[in-house]
Amino acid sequence: MNISMLLQLILHFETVIMKRGIVLMNLGSPDSTEVKDVKKYLMQFLMDSRVIDYPYIFRAILVGGIIVPTRAARSAEAYKRVWTDQGSPLVETTRQVRNALQEELSDPVEMAMRYGNPSVEAAFNSLMKNNPDLEEVLAIPMYPHYAMSSYETAVEYAKEIHEKKKFPFRLDFVKPFYNNPEYLEAMKAVIGPYIQKNNYDHILFSFHGIPERHITKGDITHSHCLKTDDCCFTPSSAHLCCYRHQCLNTAKSIADQLGIPPAKYSHSFQSRLGREQWLTPYTDFRLRDFPGEGVKKLLILCPAFVSDCLETLEEIAMEGRETFMHAGGEEFTMIPCMNTNPVWISALAKWSKDYAQGNTEMVLS
Repeated sequence: MNISMLLQLILHFETVIMKRGIVLMNLGSPDSTEVKDVKKYLMQFLMDSRVIDYPYIFRAILVGGIIVPTRAARSAEAYKRVWTDQGSPLVETTRQVRNALQEELSDPVEMAMRYGNPSVEAAFNSLMKNNPDLEEVLAIPMYPHYAMSSYETAVEYAKEIHEKKKFPFRLDFVKPFYNNPEYLEAMKAVIGPYIQKNNYDHILFSFHGIPERHITKGDITHSHCLKTDDCCFTPSSAHLCCYRHQCLNTAKSIADQLGIPPAKYSHSFQSRLGREQWLTPYTDFRLRDFPGEGVKKLLILCPAFVSDCLETLEEIAMEGRETFMHAGGEEFTMIPCMNTNPVWISALAKWSKDYAQGNTEMVLS
């Protein structure tokens, strides 16, 4: 046996015996629709310095003294509109995804929420309790696109818990997968049937919004993002962390692969908070204006979310529909998120198996 064959055998042996785990990380949800639980959740969420990146004292006054007291009851009513017998739709869907993924893998799979329950620490503890010889964990932040208020905060928080609690396993993360072939294939599998059976006028890709300030703050070149109208399609290393570029890239890739003409689709950004400038165009404005522009039959989807949640089920499917129809629209069709689509489960399984086989292409370096 030559040295090359011996090294391959050793690598294969290490791959086989290495004890690994998978953690699916999603945003989170209140424990219930009671105002007290919604307040607790909003405080945890909005006090995150990567969500509202103001100095702590100002953030505490703004969040604890203004936003949460004025929004908690209204948010609780919104959650009640989408709550299920099993609880939060986001948490329940993530649980179903975990269960489906576990059927595809021999490695143990857990789930964790950045805010609320089950927590990251609880997921790590569960893995260690059931697998005391665990050596590696692959965390999969369920965010296709990089933003400091979603992907980055999930990664950094998991790292913080991992280090603070001195968990013995190595912790790795799947990169933002906005342009990954498996993700795009799963999106096509969900969207395709709606395009085929609907005589639509237009398709709107509605992404979660973030302040423009977050885009320029995250520009690693300090000279590219939002400097020109076509900055998102001008090659730059800034795109590695540019949420806007990655969102527009997703919309174009999906449209190209499904044969949707440029004139038949557009993008927008939803869920803005406060008075500062957020990414435009705003989804609610576009829904209001579409009928007057001749768009009477609309398909809409939210590719920034992999699981349906408050922002898709209530903000878009309910409030968005009402806005569009009131403005003169005739047909409003909300395309669901990937949720438990088998092609999406297969994508997650492939990434997990690739990791187990030593393929680090999808792993954050």
